[in-house]
Amino acid sequence: MSDTFDIVLLLALPASGKSEVRRFLANVEPERLKTDFHIGANLQLDDFPYVHMMRRADDELAKLGKARLFFKSGDRPFQDTKDWGTLIHLLNEDYRDLMGKNVVKTDSAADLLMRRIDKAGEKAKIPPRLANLDKDTWAKVAKELEKEARAMLDEKHAAYPASFEGKTIVIEAARGGPAGSAYPLPAPLGYQYSLGEMDPEILKRAVILYVWVTPEESRRKNTARTNPNDPGSILHHGVPMEVMMNDYGCDDMDYLEKNSEVPGTITVTAQGNKFHIPIGRFDNRVDKTSFLRVEKKDWDPKMVADVTNGIKGATDKLYSMLTAAKK
Repeated sequence: MSDTFDIVLLLALPASGKSEVRRFLANVEPERLKTDFHIGANLQLDDFPYVHMMRRADDELAKLGKARLFFKSGDRPFQDTKDWGTLIHLLNEDYRDLMGKNVVKTDSAADLLMRRIDKAGEKAKIPPRLANLDKDTWAKVAKELEKEARAMLDEKHAAYPASFEGKTIVIEAARGGPAGSAYPLPAPLGYQYSLGEMDPEILKRAVILYVWVTPEESRRKNTARTNPNDPGSILHHGVPMEVMMNDYGCDDMDYLEKNSEVPGTITVTAQGNKFHIPIGRFDNRVDKTSFLRVEKKDWDPKMVADVTNGIKGATDKLYSMLTAAKK
């Protein structure tokens, strides 16, 4: 058995500390990352940039006097909640591209991204939307998205490693449902649906590191971190309050863990196959991670120790479960 996890699904409500955890792990010395957390050099996938670009496309359409395609308005939820599946299928494609080191040559990164979004939407059972734009509108939207889309594509290609030996793929996502919902959350809401849309190859290799916060704490931290001048930032983007209440007013992770077929796991069915994915919780209900947004030189050593102990407790549990399962 490898000393490091193959894939870590880093899951939690928005502003829970996921991105700060990623930043913390990226600043741990490689050997200590492996020995203390069972995590190799990170290869990171995240669906937030796609949410941002779908909002950007909508904004450009609105400027042209056209109907928005993805969101009810600039600060409201998805028009079609099946787009939670669209995001997962984009991540699935990123995973397959990463494993195959697939470099796509294109004159327009925005054209490529727009086609990918439509294709992923079809896999989530949503008819094509961007493809129905007239040629002139498509060209104008693509032109406005090109700079960001090109940066995303270049960053994706640059992250392909020479070798996967000793590497850990970290996939970050947030899912939930309306505040006060009963469980199980109906598809396409919550982790039950989104995990079930993941590539079985991911699920077969994955463990879940869940950053545990209350919905109230998630909303508080979301407001505190928001920088309106940096809406595409992983660390500083803000989620609109209506979205926080309707999409992330609760999540189903606790329900799924308590109702799993195997203790300490989440039971997921994908493409007719059943997976029992080990879960470890990093308890961030009392904020341990916000300080990680500042420069590393300004990190408080005691707070670093608290984060270290919290994450290590979760990853040690996960590693013990994997070790026991291999026996």
